[in-house]
Amino acid sequence: MSASISPIKPGAAAPASARVSAAEKHGRKAALIKWLRKTHGWIGLWGAALGLLFGTSGILLNHRALLKIPAVQTQESTIQVPLPTPAPADADAMAQWLRQSLAIGAPATKIKADKARAVAWGDAAVTQPARWSAAFVTPSSNVQAEYWVGNNFVSVKRNDTNAFGIIANLHKGSGMGIGWILLVDTLAGSIILLSITGVLLWALMTKKRMVGTAIGTVSLIALFGIAAASF
Repeated sequence: MSASISPIKPGAAAPASARVSAAEKHGRKAALIKWLRKTHGWIGLWGAALGLLFGTSGILLNHRALLKIPAVQTQESTIQVPLPTPAPADADAMAQWLRQSLAIGAPATKIKADKARAVAWGDAAVTQPARWSAAFVTPSSNVQAEYWVGNNFVSVKRNDTNAFGIIANLHKGSGMGIGWILLVDTLAGSIILLSITGVLLWALMTKKRMVGTAIGTVSLIALFGIAAASF
């Protein structure tokens, strides 16, 4: 004798197993959203201070050419420093001597020694003497030293900037060490993670996915279009 299968009437309650499965699925989604919210918040808190710094300096740097915001001010001075006796033997020794004699706090960030070479001077060929140079760069100042071998002095040019200039130099990493660079890398990583968690939260909490997909696509096309037009 075969068992008869009763059809499920429209509007009838779903089986208990189906209700449990739906509840578990909803619970997992709610737990994922909660975790994403918490992660999004902590990452945002970590990058908030640096975000304010880089946002402010980014506006200054972005509009320095067109709008000519006169926030960054620099003061330039040039001196000639007589060589000591005995004179420095090489560019490294020159940089060390200048740092001590001029009380420059930061070590030289760049030292270069160009050898003597033949150059054209009108129709004649002359020998250009060797050139030593050194740079001492910090967020607040920029010191450039130049010495032509054979002279009895070193030309030193110094540029000091104001608070807005310091902020802009921090944005560019001028005169900063590996520690600052790695710290800024964490900010860049937090922005990437904020973007990913933000998109995931939006996708899980809204039903208007087509609108969001269209907005994201248009923004990416505009971004790549502007980047391509700049080359």
